[in-house]
Amino acid sequence: MEMILFDVKWHNMKKTNLLIIVLSIFFISSCIKEDFFGLSPYGNIKSIEVSNQAKQAVIDNQTKTVEIEIPPGVDLNNIVLQELSLSSFATADKSEGDPLPLSEPAPINITAEDGSLHTWTIKGVVATSNPQLDNSDFNQWYQMPSGYYEPGENAETTIWATGNPGSYTLKIIAVTPLEMTDENRAVNMQTMDNGPLAGMFGAPISAGSIFTGKFNTENIDPSNPAAAIDFGTPFAGRPQKFKLKYKYKPGPENKDKKGNVLPFDDSCDIYALLEVKSAGEIKRLATAWFRSSETKEEMTEMEAEFTYGPLDNSFPDYMKPKNHGFVDDGSQEFILPTHITFVATSSFDGDNFAGAIGSELIIDDLEFIYEK
Repeated sequence: MEMILFDVKWHNMKKTNLLIIVLSIFFISSCIKEDFFGLSPYGNIKSIEVSNQAKQAVIDNQTKTVEIEIPPGVDLNNIVLQELSLSSFATADKSEGDPLPLSEPAPINITAEDGSLHTWTIKGVVATSNPQLDNSDFNQWYQMPSGYYEPGENAETTIWATGNPGSYTLKIIAVTPLEMTDENRAVNMQTMDNGPLAGMFGAPISAGSIFTGKFNTENIDPSNPAAAIDFGTPFAGRPQKFKLKYKYKPGPENKDKKGNVLPFDDSCDIYALLEVKSAGEIKRLATAWFRSSETKEEMTEMEAEFTYGPLDNSFPDYMKPKNHGFVDDGSQEFILPTHITFVATSSFDGDNFAGAIGSELIIDDLEFIYEK
């Protein structure tokens, strides 16, 4: 009996490894673009974050300048460099944790792999006190080398990402731009069938999702979709609520990852989390969450109000943070967030491969509402 159980476990392990290998081959074959020989001449800033940053930095590779919005009232002489991503094999004369005063334009000198020097200028500008997210009307989309589209002007500057880089390993595109009218696009998210092979290994569906953050293709794990996702983008506002237009229809049969039919309908999830990130720690400042299984055949406006501070027992557990806590009670009334995580998905439990094939969520015109 023990030998039989060992054989079954070993067979299941081999099947799981086979799936990972197959998905990895799909991924690698779709991402290899060109070979490069010799020393790289590139000395670009790919991404940058500083303390008290209000929104995504604007990086201009042509002029070698970066503009970073800082909230009103913040001392520009006390800014600290928190994240700096460069061209491959390039180095900089500034490191994470170094002071970077922005009362005047500040230089960062980058040395490319071939030894060439590239001097960048970092400029601090005063941000609006009522910020919105870039491309929150979802009209801008750019094409990936594989052919599908992602939200934003380009891969370097967008604050938005989707689960497409992961599902594309199975040639599935669950998030697409939707032409509403001339020059007006929305986000179309669908929960799709991954096919019988993926279903055998507990990954039967891909739920369409869009979020602020980055999809790190180096961390793709077929058994854990969230492992490749870095949620959040710099944000320094205190909105009262968010609103958007949406349309939703759950699929006909909601199932768990094992294929068992669930006794409830699939639901969409749309939520925004205001967060304070410091020294590698995350604390939740405010929560706004909308979950619904109700069918909406036409584009409908919805609002979700932010609750600042801890969530008591009147709120469902799924709205509460799982791996970190809330900001201190003494600061929740006035502190500014450093980041915002916004997520929308066609199946609320899609990260556990549970959902109804055919569920469809369309969203457009996201806006934050501030007190007058």
